[in-house]
Amino acid sequence: MIIIKNTKALQFDPPTVWNNVDIVIDGDTIADMGKGIAQNYTADKIIDGTDKLVYPGLVCSHHHYYSGLSRGVLAEIGPTPDFVSTLKNLWWRMDRALDEESTYYSSIISSIDAIRAGTTAVIDHHASPSYITGSLSTIKRGFDDSGLRGMTCYEVTDRNGIDQMKEGVEENIRFAREIDAEAASGKPHLVDAHIGGHAPCTIPDEGMEMMAAAVKETGRGLHLHVAEDRYDVSQSHLVYGKDIVKRLDSFGILNEKTILVHGIFLSPEEIEILNSHDSFLVHNARSNMNNGVGYNEKLGSYRNLALGTDGIGPNMYEELKFAYFKHKDAGGPLWPGDYLQFLANGNKLLERNFGESFGKLEKGYKADIVVTDYRSPSPLVAENIGGHMVFGMTSGDVETVIINGKLVMENREFPFDIKEIYAKAAVAAQRVWDNMDKIKA
Repeated sequence: MIIIKNTKALQFDPPTVWNNVDIVIDGDTIADMGKGIAQNYTADKIIDGTDKLVYPGLVCSHHHYYSGLSRGVLAEIGPTPDFVSTLKNLWWRMDRALDEESTYYSSIISSIDAIRAGTTAVIDHHASPSYITGSLSTIKRGFDDSGLRGMTCYEVTDRNGIDQMKEGVEENIRFAREIDAEAASGKPHLVDAHIGGHAPCTIPDEGMEMMAAAVKETGRGLHLHVAEDRYDVSQSHLVYGKDIVKRLDSFGILNEKTILVHGIFLSPEEIEILNSHDSFLVHNARSNMNNGVGYNEKLGSYRNLALGTDGIGPNMYEELKFAYFKHKDAGGPLWPGDYLQFLANGNKLLERNFGESFGKLEKGYKADIVVTDYRSPSPLVAENIGGHMVFGMTSGDVETVIINGKLVMENREFPFDIKEIYAKAAVAAQRVWDNMDKIKA
C-alpha cells in the first residue's frame, strides 16, 4: 500500500482541485482519497505530499516509438520538399533500417522519456519492415521493462509489397492473441493492442478487408493515419472514388475504439461519420507544423478529440502548449480548458481499450498518478487548471510517477540503471543511421 499524504490534488475531467488530502493506493487502484484518511491505513510507503501537486497521469494518444533513435539523425536523407518525399527519403528508410535490437532500444528509451515527462501511458504505432513478426512483442518488452502502460500495433501497408502487407496484419492478430493469453493467465494488464495501418493511400481494398476482419476477430480498434496531407485525399478520390472516411466505413471498420490520426483535410460529412461511430481523432500539432502539412481548423467539430505527438517524443506538456498556441495563432476560438479536455480524452481511450477506469483520483480508478513540485504563484482552482497547464506547468515539475500502483520513478530516479540503456541505445542508433545510407528511397 502507498499513501500520498497531505497534498494538493487535481483532476482534469471534470476539472477539480482538492487541498490537503491523502490518496491511498492499494494494489493497482486508488482505494480512498480525502482529508485525514491516512490515519485509517497502514502503508508500506508514505510519500509526503506537502507542497506537492498530484494529478492523474497524462496520455500520449499517438506516438511512433520507431522514431526513438532518430533524434539528430545523421544520414543522407535527400531532398524533402513535400510530405511524400519526407516519408520516402526519411521515415520509410528509417523504419526499414530497424532490427530487433534497435526496435527494443527505441521502445525502452521512448518509455523512459515518457515517464520522466509524467506521461503514464503511450499509444504507439509501429513499423519495421525488415523485422515484422515478433516486433510488437519487442515493443511491449520496452513497456514492461520500464513499467509504462500503453498500446501498440503494426502499421499495415503495401508499400513494400502485398506479402509484407499480409504479414503486418498477421502480426497485429498474433500480438492481440498474446495479450489475451496474458490477461487470461492473470498477469498485470499494462499493454494492449490495436489493429494498425499506415494510411489509406498505401492500403488497397484487399488490405482493408483483412484489417476489418482482424478488428472483428480480435475485438480491437483501428489505428490509422488519415488526411495528413492532401495527397491522401486526392488518391482516395482518384483510385477509389470515395472520401477517405466513407471508404473506411464501407468496410465496417470504424467503432468506438477507433483512432484516426491527423484528419487535417477531412470534410464535415466525414467528421459526422466518425462522430456517429463514437471514434477518436488524434491531433498532433507539432508534427503537422514540422511536416508543413497545414492546420486542422475543425478541431471543435469532433465528438472525441485527443492529443498525440506522432513521434516527436512523449512530452504531453509540450504538445498541449504547442497545440494551444498554434490554434490561437490561427485565430481559433478554443481556450485552454478545451485543450485540457483534449488531453483528458486520452484516458477515455484507455478506458475503452482496457475496460477499466482511468483519469480520476477516485476510489476504484487505476493508480496512474504523477507527483510534481509545481508551486503556483497564483490561485489554482478548478476553473483555471487549463491556464496553469498551458502557461505554467512543465515536465520539469515531474518528481515521482506511479503506474498501476507501482513506483516507476521516485524523486526523479529510476529503479534501474538508465545510463547503460542510453549508452547501448546510442550504439543501436548509429547502426540504424548507417543502415539508412544503404537503403534507397
